[in-house]
Amino acid sequence: MNQDDDQLPGGGDPSAFGAQPENERTLLIVDDDEPLCQRLARAMERRGFVVRTADSVASGVAAVAQEPPVFAVVDLRLGDGSGLDIVKALRESRPNARVVMLTGYGNIATAVAAVKAGAVDYLPKPVDADAVERALLATESALPPPPEDPMSADRVRWEHIQRVFEQCDRNVSETARRLKMHRRTLQRILGKHAPRS
Repeated sequence: MNQDDDQLPGGGDPSAFGAQPENERTLLIVDDDEPLCQRLARAMERRGFVVRTADSVASGVAAVAQEPPVFAVVDLRLGDGSGLDIVKALRESRPNARVVMLTGYGNIATAVAAVKAGAVDYLPKPVDADAVERALLATESALPPPPEDPMSADRVRWEHIQRVFEQCDRNVSETARRLKMHRRTLQRILGKHAPRS
């Protein structure tokens, strides 16, 4: 086993995916971080998925057009555009596909956009292969286990402010009005980095 594969926790048990035919285990991974993409691909293959990879919106959309996968893991921000374009293409080709978005930015507003576009879940990077598998295979009724390291209350507040700010087209005055907050207070919050989770 390649040492790099151990960077993604959990060895996975391919038999746990049952005796599903290969055409029901197809997985497309789209990420322009090549080392992460390859490690995740190997880890998911060990879990019984038949994996293809792409590194851009263009190659991801082309892969979907060639053979729409049952599952997909797509980075939100790619060098040539948004991973949401791949999600939309996949939704048109295979409406019941299960898509998980990856984001290195941890912004709730973009995650909401991903879910609205058709993703079933989103995960922050660096990604854990076990978490990806759980998200891809989760049933609609099952609640995920509580996170080991949930966001702090300060971080949740910051994310909410960022979401409203984005929804107000980054208009500080309108955001302050809707949040019932003084404009200068809001400007100070927006000028700071996100609190540590």
